Amino acid sequence: GEKEEETGGTERREAPTDPRGKTQAKQAKMMEGSDTDGGEAPSQINSENIRRAVQYWLDKSTIHVIPRWGVFATLLAIFFLRIYVIQGYFIVAYGLGIFLLNNFIAFLSPLDDPNDGPGLPSSAKEGKEYRPFARRLPEFKFWLACARGTCTATVMTFFSVFDVPVFWPILLMYFGVLFFMTMKRQILHMYKHKYVPISFGKAKYKDAG
Repeated sequence: GEKEEETGGTERREAPTDPRGKTQAKQAKMMEGSDTDGGEAPSQINSENIRRAVQYWLDKSTIHVIPRWGVFATLLAIFFLRIYVIQGYFIVAYGLGIFLLNNFIAFLSPLDDPNDGPGLPSSAKEGKEYRPFARRLPEFKFWLACARGTCTATVMTFFSVFDVPVFWPILLMYFGVLFFMTMKRQILHMYKHKYVPISFGKAKYKDAG
């Protein structure tokens, strides 16, 4: 009698489960997953559409150099007007000035440093050959960085945590000295390696090539 009870218990334990239950459980999990994905999809789609729209207009603005820099000048004027009106956030203005100066130096610098090897013409014969000046920071990226930095600095002026009390004439004097020393070093670098990063006023040959 005991053996039969053990055998019966074993059979009950080894009884196969209903396959329809597994199928229903899988379908329920799939429905939960689809509901979750459906809740996240709209926000992802909207952010992707915004990113594509911004990139589209940035790509269209690449050929409009003067209007782009006009927009940057307007943003910069708005920023300094706000600094003048509220008489604060001078440390933010100083940081923006350092940021713009670093980007300007990168814009004036060649992509290949002449000190690392032969990159720029070192003789009169090599100088006569046409070699386009490759910048470390292209013009469009330079403009984009300046515009983003100015917008970021303007937003920072709406938060009192960035209004650190400083004596602004000292910051202005220090920035002036830093600007003078940095530009002097850059001009000496241009004179030493005989390159001109400014393309305005250079001779253009219509029939060349």
